[in-house]
Amino acid sequence: MTALPPILRPWAAQLSLFPDDLALHLGPHVARLAAALGGLRPRGEAEGGEPQGYDGLTRRGPFERLLVSEWLWALEAPEELVRRAAFGELSFLKPAFRQSQGARRTVVLLDAGPDQLGLPRIAHLALLVVLARRAEAAGAAFTWGVLQSSPGSETHTGLEVRSLMKWLEARSIEPATANHLDAWRVALDLQASPGDAWLVGAPRLSRLAGAEGMSRIEVSEPLEPGAHRLTVDVRPASQVARSVVLELPPPDDCIRLLRNPFERPRPAPVWTRADRHLRGFAFSGDGRRLLLHHADGSVAAMAVPHSPRATVPKPRRVHVPGGQHVIAAGWRYSGGLLVLARHGNAYVMHGQVRTPKGFRKVRYETMMEAHRPDPPPGVLPLSLVSWLDGSGQEHLWLKDADDRLFHLPPPDPEGNSLLIQVEEEVSALAEVRSKPVYVVRPQEVLENQVISRLGVLGEAQTRMVPLNARHGEAYFGYSPSGAHPDAGLLAVRHQEENWRLFLDTGVTQIVVPSAYRVVGAVQPPAPSPPGVLALDPDRRTFHFFSEHAPRTLVAATDDVVQAYASHGQPVFGWLTKKGELVLWDLMEATVLYRAVPEATP
Repeated sequence: MTALPPILRPWAAQLSLFPDDLALHLGPHVARLAAALGGLRPRGEAEGGEPQGYDGLTRRGPFERLLVSEWLWALEAPEELVRRAAFGELSFLKPAFRQSQGARRTVVLLDAGPDQLGLPRIAHLALLVVLARRAEAAGAAFTWGVLQSSPGSETHTGLEVRSLMKWLEARSIEPATANHLDAWRVALDLQASPGDAWLVGAPRLSRLAGAEGMSRIEVSEPLEPGAHRLTVDVRPASQVARSVVLELPPPDDCIRLLRNPFERPRPAPVWTRADRHLRGFAFSGDGRRLLLHHADGSVAAMAVPHSPRATVPKPRRVHVPGGQHVIAAGWRYSGGLLVLARHGNAYVMHGQVRTPKGFRKVRYETMMEAHRPDPPPGVLPLSLVSWLDGSGQEHLWLKDADDRLFHLPPPDPEGNSLLIQVEEEVSALAEVRSKPVYVVRPQEVLENQVISRLGVLGEAQTRMVPLNARHGEAYFGYSPSGAHPDAGLLAVRHQEENWRLFLDTGVTQIVVPSAYRVVGAVQPPAPSPPGVLALDPDRRTFHFFSEHAPRTLVAATDDVVQAYASHGQPVFGWLTKKGELVLWDLMEATVLYRAVPEATP
């Protein structure tokens, strides 16, 4: 989390569970409570036990452990040796001791009864962050739970969203009793010596039988009118008590902390002009830009926001002159937006193509009328994929609506080039690991089995890799690791309801009912395996299919007319019938960007 100030960096791992704004509200409470609690002394720092060699240097000790280098003073400057000894400047070897480690742990039991409902639970949340980090720093286990819950099923270790949500839902109208505490003491074996065990709740917990020897943190809410703060008294079992006053965040943020502190705020919708109604969208060849096709014929390239709170730069827009219509568009990381338009019988490139002598404008011709990639009326423009060869020449490829692959070679000195058809039955085209790759539907029989192939461009000769999938419909997807060495995450349909994921470790089978429409391959956050994203027959709900049980990701507000998953980042988007464009972040499970068309009178 980069938004945290330096003073809060020690708790960055725990605070990263929360949205940035709530983490910044919770952070000052965490810092103040951490100062009041103090650290948990790691084992091995105390002396005593069986000797086990040496562990560093110290300024005190018998002369038998004096460093050999210090004895040089006795030979060269005896008076300096005496002075250094008198002022404690000599260095001695520090002995190490082997100690019985045992089961070092921190135990926290929180009261979720009527005494602590409401605002006191904000202090509980901050205390969990502090105590979890405190135990981690000392190498101790961290165990916690709610006093009113059953120790057998509600014992948590570590902090994670799922366990904290269970704690938020574990409100009880029953006050904590000695029976509750006794059940936890037995379950966690706290009978003989509680160790670093904490009771968190109202002052009345100190009067419970069995609370003897346990450290306590008492949280109370002042009864003053208009008071918006909490008083926290830290009472360690063998140390002096300390008191901390916490000024609470604004009421709306308090409500978020108490209801669901992990929900990411949705970004405000971006209103698009009525004359620029969105016809459709596509991800760029590398999957890192969004290409927007508008009703007025213009094409725009927009950066995908990195978070719901990020400011989206103004899109780069190209509007072709009259008499031309857009055929294809693409985005290059180091070259900007490219738009291919037809002008008469030729094609012109808006945006210059890279050559060894710099960027140039290019005009393309075709050798045969049948070899034109023009999309049919009403169909969105095609996507361009770029690649730069070793000599600095830029090559472009596109796949048309008839699944034909076209190559746009580098121009001649006059700026002319040919648009050449190089392959048929191509089901997918993308840029993966800086090389264009594509999937060809089955066209040949190998050992009496029809299979698909993966074509790898950007090499001396196009390399074809067999893919054991019979149908051939394919999607390239995003995966941070474990993907196919040439194609990244690749999903190819094998049969009507059977899809195959090609990974570095082999092939994974996934079943998707035929009524669902697959729109991409995705890799959600670990520990989820990779899978495919599919649109429900209701045309609104997106589901994730993998080796595990299917699960629902998100539902659109209206019927979806177009949906794609990026293969360059964990994001997918959809366009609804009403013209609403939404980008969904798979890592944060939240809306990343939303554009809504302006209402027309």
